[in-house]
Amino acid sequence: MSEVIPNLPDDYARLLAEVKERVRAAQHTALKAVNKELVGLYWDIGRLIMERQQVQGWGKSVVQQLATDLQGEFRGVGGFSSSNLWRMKAFFEAYKGSEKLAPLVREIGWSHNLVILERCKEPPEREFYIRMTRKFGWTKNILLHQIENQSYEKSLLGQTNFDQVLAPELHAQAHLAVRDEYTFDFLELGDEHGERELEKALITRVEDFLRAMGGMFAFLGSQFRLEVDGKEYFIDLLLFHRRLRSLVAIELKVGEFQPEFVGKMQFYLTALDRQVREESEQPSIGIILCKEKNRTVVEYALHDARKPIGVATYRISRRLPKELKGQLPSPEEIARLLETVE
Repeated sequence: MSEVIPNLPDDYARLLAEVKERVRAAQHTALKAVNKELVGLYWDIGRLIMERQQVQGWGKSVVQQLATDLQGEFRGVGGFSSSNLWRMKAFFEAYKGSEKLAPLVREIGWSHNLVILERCKEPPEREFYIRMTRKFGWTKNILLHQIENQSYEKSLLGQTNFDQVLAPELHAQAHLAVRDEYTFDFLELGDEHGERELEKALITRVEDFLRAMGGMFAFLGSQFRLEVDGKEYFIDLLLFHRRLRSLVAIELKVGEFQPEFVGKMQFYLTALDRQVREESEQPSIGIILCKEKNRTVVEYALHDARKPIGVATYRISRRLPKELKGQLPSPEEIARLLETVE
């Protein structure tokens, strides 16, 4: 137990807090440096194995012997099993020709890299999960959940009017912030449920809800009250997106999307911008969250909308309909979106 010294300076608590924060930052920087060096080591080993295999025809027996000798030399150091050596080779082969991804893979952990390598086959999909893992600090389990939940597809299929109504510098980040579909598999709801029942269930599991929404949202309230000309109006859920610095109004609909929902959301967003939004914040954004939607009807409804609105669906199970996979943006459009994820 540390000795308490009397008559400490008035700003001692502040000093202690600053030093603690500096220590934590140094620990985090050191951990990142170690991880970068480890992934770089595995990259080099994978390259050496591939080169020897191509030139000298190395087979399984040679790699097995290499694994045995490395484990004998570096006792207590994991990662040198023959299966892991083959993974290093596959890792190097997957990214050696990519000037964009080769540096990025060193920014996340080896176990994360293996998950992405083995579960994602296309370069844009791999880039998406690498960038998101780096940005949000996803654990391996969270990364697995995001892949199983098809976050890549759902982030790129979103139906919004952001390109028409938001400033160009906000387009890409806003698109990635609003998905085409959200999975609330943590809820214990039957197929038949009301809007208030859904709202209460989401509030009860608010941390899971915010995680499902993408990890950059803060919860501001439910049934958020607005008053316009003496009349009260209530937004189902109000969030704040920390990266966009925008209020995000969410309306919950347990049925199919209807065009008139857009007019109501535009009214809410106008009220938020005039009464609630701070001067330093970006325009408020709306998400109409429905049980079902017709994509053509949504496209028509959003065509002339003047406020930034996205229309998404929610489900309790995880699968994305197969017919939507062919509607993903082009590789070039995906690349432009992902460049904004720092």
